[in-house]
Order: sequence, then structure tokens, then C-alpha cells
Amino acid sequence: MARFPHRLLASVVALVAAFLPPTESESERRYTNPVSAPAADTFADPAVIRGKDGFWYAFGTGDPLRRGDRAHRLLPIMRSVDLTRWEHVTDVFTQASRPRWAATEAGLWAPDIRYVDGRYLLYFTVTDTVMNEGGDAAVGVATAPSPIGPWTALDAPVVPPVPGDHGRFWSILDPAMLTDATGRRWLYYGSYYGGLFVVPLSDDGTRMTGAATRIAIGDRYEGAYVVRKNGWYYLLASSANCCVGPATGYSIFAGRSRSPAGPFVDRDGLSLLSSRVGGTPVLRQNGNRWIGVGHNSVVTDSSGQDWLAYHGIDRSDPYLNEPHGVNMRPMLLDRLDWMDEWPTAHASTGRQRAPVVSGDSFARETIGPRWRSPAPSWHVKSGVLRHSSPGTSRLRSTESLPANAFVELDVIGSAGVSVGGVTVMIDRDAAALVTDVPRVGVQRTPLPANFRYDTWHSLTVAVRSGVLTAAVTDARLGDPFAEQTRTLPEHLGDEFAIIARGEASVDNVSAERAAQPVRRAEPAPRLGRLDRTASDEFDGELGTGWSWVRGDPSATVRAGALRWPTQAADLVGTTNNAGVLLRDPPRGDYVVETRLDLDLGESSVRNFQQAGLIAYANDDDFARLSHVAIWNTRQLEFGRELAHSGRLLYGQQTLTAPAPTTWLRLAHTVDPASGEHHFRGGSSRDGEHWTWGGTWTFPAGPAPRVGLIAHGGDMPAVTANFAYFRVYRG
Repeated sequence: MARFPHRLLASVVALVAAFLPPTESESERRYTNPVSAPAADTFADPAVIRGKDGFWYAFGTGDPLRRGDRAHRLLPIMRSVDLTRWEHVTDVFTQASRPRWAATEAGLWAPDIRYVDGRYLLYFTVTDTVMNEGGDAAVGVATAPSPIGPWTALDAPVVPPVPGDHGRFWSILDPAMLTDATGRRWLYYGSYYGGLFVVPLSDDGTRMTGAATRIAIGDRYEGAYVVRKNGWYYLLASSANCCVGPATGYSIFAGRSRSPAGPFVDRDGLSLLSSRVGGTPVLRQNGNRWIGVGHNSVVTDSSGQDWLAYHGIDRSDPYLNEPHGVNMRPMLLDRLDWMDEWPTAHASTGRQRAPVVSGDSFARETIGPRWRSPAPSWHVKSGVLRHSSPGTSRLRSTESLPANAFVELDVIGSAGVSVGGVTVMIDRDAAALVTDVPRVGVQRTPLPANFRYDTWHSLTVAVRSGVLTAAVTDARLGDPFAEQTRTLPEHLGDEFAIIARGEASVDNVSAERAAQPVRRAEPAPRLGRLDRTASDEFDGELGTGWSWVRGDPSATVRAGALRWPTQAADLVGTTNNAGVLLRDPPRGDYVVETRLDLDLGESSVRNFQQAGLIAYANDDDFARLSHVAIWNTRQLEFGRELAHSGRLLYGQQTLTAPAPTTWLRLAHTVDPASGEHHFRGGSSRDGEHWTWGGTWTFPAGPAPRVGLIAHGGDMPAVTANFAYFRVYRG
């Protein structure tokens, strides 16, 4: 249906004054990351919502928006008509309005925006309160009648500080709210120290009503965000370090559960609560411009396509104030697709197909030519389509629906749509989402007992390949509390109409060609022929071609394996006292693989014994893929050390869960344009099914050598057993 003009409005309080057709079709429109430019140089932890006024709003962490800004923003707000062109309109708080219970120097971080029963709720992190001595982080909530405020913070945290170990407080950070299938509200929060938690909330979303449940082990995840799809609750959470400039390896993983309170498991059935912590990769750096991609929210466009809003770091321009300082993390936007029921996204550069964004906002105070002559019961008032007849009537569109369509609208009262003769309504009398399919019958899905028919709710209807799916949400944020799926008979019509009964209101109506799901996954690195001359099966003495940096006599070859006790040494920083066993790599593309037996136990605190593969240029320029003990977790870490502007930096990515026997791969490619060396990490728990993580880059020039490491500590004594070292040509 009608679409927004492709322009931004300068006024903070202006509404759409006219409803003009776009200059290019939605299917042709393109955009380029970062979408927060030119509004903001940095805009971390973005949370996005479509307001009931038809605009899109993004809320972010309060770093300076521009280079040279001295003051940190108190949760800045951006606005857009199309999800790709943004303007900064205001901040949530001023110094005078910030929460009174926040300490003077506390940071306000990681907002989450929701719409509940006629008002907007913003959850946010306060890094330090006046309630206790020390860094006692908490989660606050503020309310407002519109996304741009005015915002009023509640007088107390919605999640107060929680004592942890040794006099510290748990990391009560990064909130995100969810409404479940019964209409119950939940709040997710947490970070590395303590892990991720969820608590039930009051119906209005402002108070805890029960005890917290841990849903992910400590020292692995933060930035939780949950969506419901196909009966599953999917937890998306970020892992590794967010902010180490060009060494940042932040990335997003997923687990799912039938319950909003977990337990969440990954694609392989591994729990996010286990010491060998699970997680299915969703978004990771791929060797292009963007690194440290994480802390997301999810939105759905007018074609039904999901999109991931997140932040990333330009590895060639990582800081807001060079050469070090605030990490510059602009907001990026990319498609979120679902492959075999699991989410996946790709951090993009260059021109991409833009989200489809449309909606009739009735801003001209008239019903307009896109609708057939209406009955007297239909009229427009204050930019909203209203129905005032006690009976039921239809407002028919002059445009036909495509065979596969996605329809959405905001509704107050009893209202809905007719899609090809199928009626879909939020029905107050039935207290249900009601669908009526010709020649098939009526189906009713009860709405929650606390459902308020006098405030706005969103209704979406998707028709794809003869199947209709309808859903009711607060604001189209992936948390439906009523859903239906109906199989449609053949030869339905293409009529589209709005339906209402009694006093009802409708706004933001759109009908677009439905987005088609992506079926082809990103290809895994190709495994070529085995190069036996570059490989070593460790079936005798150490083969030729190896060389040591700081040789370790405790490493021996016997019984068909290289047996290497982990050293009380390391490579990170300036100590550089760990041994490295290396060989020259082949030319061009290749994959190196090893099978590692390393028993680091489970659950006990152990730091940081590890062993694995390494790409090594020198002691201060390497990437290591290792099975490592981090406190009470056992993880696969793909770490990177490099020098930047006179400093040594170390950051890491994480992969899926290790096992006592884990297969590791490093896939090397050369960028044909830049000559850079790319190394991508992969792992397997059975040697057959592989999961690939992110990519680290090395400068053009001589290729780093590749090899093995075993270090990080010798208490308790543990030996890494490498079954082989194999090189596969590209």
C-alpha cells in the first residue's frame, strides 16, 4: 500500500504531514552500513522499535555521538522513516531528569525499548547506584507517552543490585523485555560476572514479581535479546570482548527453549548453562571492514523480513578519539534469516537491498484515493482511521494483493483485515484472535486475560504458498502472544480490506509482497586435497619442517600423538615466554586441522590453561584457536594479539562448545583486492560436523606461519595430545 517518502523530518515533534509516493520502489531501494551515519559516529547497543506514529526509533548507549564531543549522551534517540536513514532527535535524560538513585558518575547503558498498554517503556543499565558502596549495577525503567518523551524514570530500579562473590555485585546489565505467549512479561539481563538471568514482571512491566532464574553460565554472554518463532523462544546473546579497538571479537550466538525461562540449548542440544557452554553462531566478523559485531535487537519490516540491528567497529578506524579511547561503534543493519529453524546474519559492506517500509498513516486527515468510497461509519480524525458504527463494515482497497503477501496494521478495539476473503480480526467480543477461512471455518485463539482493547496492538498477517499466519503483538518486536496458522483453500481472491466492528481505530496499514525465505546457507571453507608433505601424523619422531620459538623439551611424540604438557607461560602481553611449534604454510588457500585431546575438567575454576592451533607472524602479532579454561567454563577461544598506535591489544572471538576431544581448523585465504591474509576458525565435536566461527585478518605481505601451542598454566598438571597436524590445499 502507500509508502513513506524517503526523507527525514528535522523537527523533533513533527509528524508526517503528507503521504507521498516514493521515488523508487521498495524492491529497488538500497542502503550501505553503517546506517547510523550521518546522524552519529558511534551508537552502541541499539534497540529499535516502530512507534505508533509510523516512525522508526533507535535508542543507544550514551557515548559521544560525534568525534570531538565532550559530553556523553544520556541514552540518545534517533528517528527514521525507512530504517536506513537516521537523525538524532533528542536524548532520553538530561542531567536534571536522570534517575535520582543513580550515582553521579554512573553510566547509562544498553537501553531496550517496548510499548505496553498505551505507553512506552525504556529499560536501561545504571552502572553504579547510591544504594551501596562500590560498583552496584542495576536496571532501571522509564515511561513516556511517545518514543521521544518526555521520559520519567521510576524512583527505584526494576532490578536492584545483587551481591555476588567476594563483596562484589553481579553484573546487572543489558536488559531486554519479552511478552510471552500467555501475555506474561519477562525481563532478561546480565553479563559475564554472574551470567544471564530472567525475571517475571508485573503486567505493566515495571516491577519484578518473582525470583530470578539463571539462563546462561557466567563468563560467556551478555546483551540478551529474546524473540519467539515457531513455538520456540530464541535467546540471542553476545560473547567475548566488546571494546578492544582493532582486536575486538564480539559476536552473537543463539540458544532456544520452549519456555521463556529456559533452559536454552543450541543447535547441537548443548546447554548455555553448562561448563562446556553451548551456543550456535548467528553473526560473526567475516574478514571485511566490520569487527566486534554484536549487542543486537530484532525488527521486522513491512514484507515480513526480520532485520538485525547491532553495532560494529570499523577495524581501520576503531576509535572515536585516536589513537585510543572510546571505541567507535556505529549502528549496522542486516537481514536476519532462519536456516533450518536457526537465525543467521552476515555483516555487510557495500550497497544492500533495503528493508521494505510502508504504511498508510492517514496523515492528510482524509481516507484517500487508495480506498474505495467508504461507508459513513469510516472517517479520519487526528491522523487515525476510525470506525464508529455498532455493526461490522469493510473499507476496501483499490489495490490487489499479491499471491504471497504480508499485511500489518495497528488496531484499537475490534478490527482487522480481509485478505483474499479470509477475515482476521482482534475480536473484543470473543476475547480472541479470530480467523474465518471460506469453505473451511472459524478458528479462535484466546487473547491474554490482561489484554487491553482500548490501547494499540499490532496485527500481522502473512500469506505464503497457501498458508496464512496471523499474529498479535504489542509492537512487532518478535514476541507474539496470540498466533494462528491456517491452510487456505485454492482460488481465493486478491481483495484487501480493513474490517471493524463498533468503536475501533486503525493506523499504519500496509500490504506488501511477502519476503521470501533464504534457503542457501553461507558456504563453509572448502577442504582441498591433503598435502602430506606439509602434514604430520605424529607416528614417529617429530616430522621435518617444524621449528620452535622457545623450544619445550617436555613436548614429545609417542604412541601416535604429540604430547605437550601445558606450560606455565603465555604469549599475551610483553612476557612472551611460551613455546610455539611452527611450520611454513603452503602458498595460497589452505586449511590446517588437528584433533586435540585435552581434559580441563569441568566447573572448577581454572585460568587459563589452553592448547590449540596458531597463526603466528611474531610474538606480538598472532591469532590462536584454543580449547581454554576460563574460570568455571571451558570454551573455544579464537584470540588475536596485535600492535596499534604503540600499544599491544588482545581480543578474542568464541566458538561453539569444546569437548575433551575436539577437532580444530584454521582456514586461510588471501583477499584478492587487498592481499590481506584471512584466518577463519572452525571446530567439531565428532570430526564430521563442523561449525565455523569468525575471521581474523593479517596485513598483506609474508604469510604468518602456522602451528601448535600449549600454555596458560601448569596447575593442575594437564597434557595436550595432538593426534595429527594436517594441511589441505585450497
